[in-house]
Amino acid sequence: MAVSVSIVAVLISLHLIAFVLAVGAERRRSTAQVVPDQYDERTFCVYGSDASTAYGLAAFGLLLISQTILNAVTKCLCFGKGLIGGGSTNAAVFFFVFSWVTFVGAEACLLAGSTRNAYHTKYRGIFGGQNISCATLRKGVFAAAAALTLLSMVGSILYYWTHSKADTGGWEKHQNEGLAMAASDFTHQRKEQATDFGKA
Repeated sequence: MAVSVSIVAVLISLHLIAFVLAVGAERRRSTAQVVPDQYDERTFCVYGSDASTAYGLAAFGLLLISQTILNAVTKCLCFGKGLIGGGSTNAAVFFFVFSWVTFVGAEACLLAGSTRNAYHTKYRGIFGGQNISCATLRKGVFAAAAALTLLSMVGSILYYWTHSKADTGGWEKHQNEGLAMAASDFTHQRKEQATDFGKA
């Protein structure tokens, strides 16, 4: 199977857009401050923008689409035609596992970060109490997702490339079998001709 430039372009584009969205989600994490209620002595949290949640979920969706396309093209390594043995197949298996590990890690960070960022603390307690704080997403969750997204892109492209190299062995194997059969038939015909000539 030859490498398709369009498939590579789609995979890279989806990963890069997801990476940009993950970086944007890290920069736009919700911030909050404790504000006293004007009607009683309780306090509540006032949060900023929830854009980070939207960015994270968008990146989550793009990565999912990219992984779906990749495994549809390669038949998820398990359901396609047989691959030739050797270095290309071993590399394909390694990058298949690597792409899945980084993909799952990135998706977990994006989903957890988006969920946590969307969680808003309401009332905290009596105004003036100790250790009053608002729940916010800790720094670095979306950054980790962005890093894993880039690793997933590298793993996906290398998996697709090595799988394409290994997958060409199916045609080469049948071609070689056809050549061997043709050579065998030719040899058999030559022997029959030699036998007929000896009898004459």
